[in-house]
Amino acid sequence: MSSTISRSAVTTHVLDAPRASRPRCPGATGGFGRLAARSGVTDDDGRLKDLGPAELPAGVYRLIFDTGAYHGPDAFYPEVVVCFRVPARGVHHHVPVLLSPFAYSTYRGS
Repeated sequence: MSSTISRSAVTTHVLDAPRASRPRCPGATGGFGRLAARSGVTDDDGRLKDLGPAELPAGVYRLIFDTGAYHGPDAFYPEVVVCFRVPARGVHHHVPVLLSPFAYSTYRGS
């Protein structure tokens, strides 16, 4: 088995809604239960594909986005925390975040 992760069990991307762009968002961190948290920076397309292991056990997980690093020191939301449930081992979850200076939303993507 290769040590390279081909696809994380959880992936994300960040969309800047007012600008209709995909920002590079520093400090996206995945809190994977008892597993060590992993962090990364979204790519030029706003995606983070290698955030964690290829498979996760069922449980509740968190993604934390350092939106203050993107919006600046006066950001209304200095961070966005998305808490979600993985119902079964082996299920992939894509959890995007739509971002604006005074609002954010998220959904389960495909």
